[in-house]
Amino acid sequence: MKQTPYPTAFSSRLFLFLTLWLLAFSTQAQKNKAAITRIDPTFWWVGMKDQNLQLLVYGPQAGTYSYSINHPGVTLVKAHKAENPNYAFLDLTIAPNTKPGSFTITGKNGNQKLTRKYELKARTQEPKGQGITSADLVYLVLPDRFSNGDPKNDKFKDMADTQANRNNPYLRHGGDIQGIQNHLNYFEELGVTALWLNPIIENNQPLTDEGGQMRSAYHGYAFTDHYQVDKRFGGNDAYKKLVQAAHAKGMKVVQDAVYNHVGINHWFIKDMPSKDWVHQFPTYTNTSHKFQPIIDPHGSKADWSIMMNGWFVPHMPDLNHDNKFVENYLIQHALWTVENFGVDAWRIDTYMYNEDQFMNRCNQALMNEYPNIHIFGESWVNNVIAQSRFTRNKIDFPFKSNQPGTLDFVLWTAMNDALNQKFGWDEGVSKVHQVLAQDAVYEEPMKLVTFMDNHDMNRYFSVVGEDFNKYKMGLTWMLTTRGIPSIYYGTEILMKNFKDPSDAEVRKDFPGGFTGDKENKFTAAGRNARENEAFNFVKTLANYRKDTPALHSGKLMQFVPQEGTYVYFRYDDQKTIMVATNTNDKEVDLKTERFAERIQGFTKAMNVLNSQTIGNLNSLKIPAKTAVVLELEK
Repeated sequence: MKQTPYPTAFSSRLFLFLTLWLLAFSTQAQKNKAAITRIDPTFWWVGMKDQNLQLLVYGPQAGTYSYSINHPGVTLVKAHKAENPNYAFLDLTIAPNTKPGSFTITGKNGNQKLTRKYELKARTQEPKGQGITSADLVYLVLPDRFSNGDPKNDKFKDMADTQANRNNPYLRHGGDIQGIQNHLNYFEELGVTALWLNPIIENNQPLTDEGGQMRSAYHGYAFTDHYQVDKRFGGNDAYKKLVQAAHAKGMKVVQDAVYNHVGINHWFIKDMPSKDWVHQFPTYTNTSHKFQPIIDPHGSKADWSIMMNGWFVPHMPDLNHDNKFVENYLIQHALWTVENFGVDAWRIDTYMYNEDQFMNRCNQALMNEYPNIHIFGESWVNNVIAQSRFTRNKIDFPFKSNQPGTLDFVLWTAMNDALNQKFGWDEGVSKVHQVLAQDAVYEEPMKLVTFMDNHDMNRYFSVVGEDFNKYKMGLTWMLTTRGIPSIYYGTEILMKNFKDPSDAEVRKDFPGGFTGDKENKFTAAGRNARENEAFNFVKTLANYRKDTPALHSGKLMQFVPQEGTYVYFRYDDQKTIMVATNTNDKEVDLKTERFAERIQGFTKAMNVLNSQTIGNLNSLKIPAKTAVVLELEK
């Protein structure tokens, strides 16, 4: 999710209404007959490594009852009453030898009694939590805008937002999970090995007025029920089927997680367990979006509080991770998601806005249960030191993060500068070299996720001025340097635009993904010559990368850029790959003697992108604005 200020003109009244909800605690519910209307997590499993489980029990007056459970292996350790009488929190332990099956939760209040069945399932042997590594290429998909596989689920009358209209960039367009699954062969051809979907959890949000324009929550970042995949995307079953189908093709799936906030229409926001379930101020307070107070040894607590506890927007309440019930709820949902759907990795939205200790506990819970899972968050910062603060690092920060990876915004900035600035001591491609030269601050820089654009940014092809040579040069860096590369949907077919007047401009429908599209760019026949050239360029390099361990997992050695040229090597005991870049506007004849440390012993090379053989490595003629990828040979 983007980390820029939002309009707040209508926010005070909305915040007042929320406060009134907090204080009233659903008076009408107290008049109704007591009942348990839901339990989260909706079900659980036997045989989990962590034997503890906290159930959120909800319903009219459900919190006024005393609870008991009588089932072999299941022990009710403690029942917590909430500030709101409609909630109870039950701490259970599940012994290792507990058998799968259902048991009854019984509540008593004098002569009154209520019951609810709860299921413990057997764990499956299907892949889950496999992780992603530098051997992968991640493809980021915005589900609503990619492909409509089932038009019957485009809109529903019983949801807060009943509209769907492809002619309106701010409304839902009908893309869904089935549409993504229908194109697994396309991803496979391109060389993609992992799919990252923008959030698919239910966003049953009303349209919001932003600057006089009514907008939907098609982006997915305003959850309203953690345990339901949005039925406009196909629901839980569709998501599970997609993960299974992807696994069958050797692909992985990355879950997009949001811990910082939920949608204003979330069921537990409408009737909150306690006043401190979310962060509140005397009047509505927006986050400052300034990361500096988090890492600043001279910073003020007031600045830290506004940054961390302020809301992103008035329709996205900011969850309070210091509330242990909130913390448990979010951690258990993370575990439930991996176990139930079988996802492999975890991308965390707005990572730096979450409480540090909560994030470490949540990360550790996932890693304890799924040792191979990869976790990488979004911390939109502008320097290496700040970025390292939010992943495993070698710096003596007062707080040590255990997050394995992070999105590499600093390298993204450097690569964009390299493509759009003239070369200089500290300008142009020198910035890429300088950023990578600081990798010593990270424990595992290969676990950083690299990218050229995403759903919150101007489209990459537009950023480079629709210069095809620059386009290829930047993608070559991303696909050959260290880290885990991620490509935004449509970049491979030159989708373009700027975020003007809104993010919707960089979230256009993928041509061919919807009924009635005049062009189908999932096929070579539907793409024009330049689009096919772009697609084949990405396909060639991505598939070579996938099949070449030296390129995706080997060591990296770079040389100081000179006169607009930049050279680095990826190598292991089997192969050496040379990447030589000319960022100038004219061809250069690059002398190679200063690269003898890596090139010595090799006499020729194969150009990976065109399969041509280079018979003399003493010098290389590199065209203007070109990066060549050479497999060195003896």
